[in-house]
Amino acid sequence: MREINVSEITDVVTKLCIDANYYLPEDVRKALEGAMEKEESELGKEILGDILKNAEIARANQVPICQDTGLAVFFVELGQDVSVVGGDFNEAFDEGVRRGYEDGYLRKSTVDDPYLVRKNVGDNTPAIIHVKIVPGDKIKIIIAPKGGGSENMSALGMLTPSVGVKGIKKFVLENVEKAGSNPCPPIIIGIGVGGTIEKVTLLAKQALLRTLGEYNPNPEVAKLEKELLEEVNNLGIGPQGFGGRTTALAVHIETTPAHIASMPVAMNVQCHVARHKEAVI
Repeated sequence: MREINVSEITDVVTKLCIDANYYLPEDVRKALEGAMEKEESELGKEILGDILKNAEIARANQVPICQDTGLAVFFVELGQDVSVVGGDFNEAFDEGVRRGYEDGYLRKSTVDDPYLVRKNVGDNTPAIIHVKIVPGDKIKIIIAPKGGGSENMSALGMLTPSVGVKGIKKFVLENVEKAGSNPCPPIIIGIGVGGTIEKVTLLAKQALLRTLGEYNPNPEVAKLEKELLEEVNNLGIGPQGFGGRTTALAVHIETTPAHIASMPVAMNVQCHVARHKEAVI
């Protein structure tokens, strides 16, 4: 059994909070460059260029890419042969978030009493942590800070199996059109299909972590990803909602078994920043 002190987790989380908010992922940068080459709208092309310049300024000056530095969401793969020692596992993440958001001059966006007082907690905690137990003696930590503008445009549909692929497409296209410019397009769309009400929404958010340009290994699911991306871009919303061919950079779909009577579908929308970083302890 390998022992990992909570202080190591806190140090890693601190750095991940800062790096995720300062540095645009390479796959996203390449997708934006590719979109700029294909964009037919001159204004859309100009906006995509500005987005890339903004990301470069953030990288060079080590400042946040966007003022909304999001809630701190973590996906953790915890090796079953790891013993976490020296303190509380969850508190280790919270302390890392406190330090990261303070040291990195990141905006604190968490409010307590979400429908009452709505007072800012001041340190962006508690962290939102999703843990999966896996074989091995390591801890893999992925941070995906989630801003409010894109999260607000996400959606859940408890569809019936009879609606099939047409029903999934209708659900996604209607919600993207409804979202319009609010999630700061071009967006990445994560879609979960199957499971239960809580499983499908988590699946949709996890789909956003896939490298842009990689399709689902199931050919039929990959086909739907490509079709949906084309149909979303045919809506004409375009970069920042000013029109054009680039409403989305990618559509990622993940599926899981479901009850015979239901077909839950969730759509988690991510803005063009698409922040995520990972580390292994």
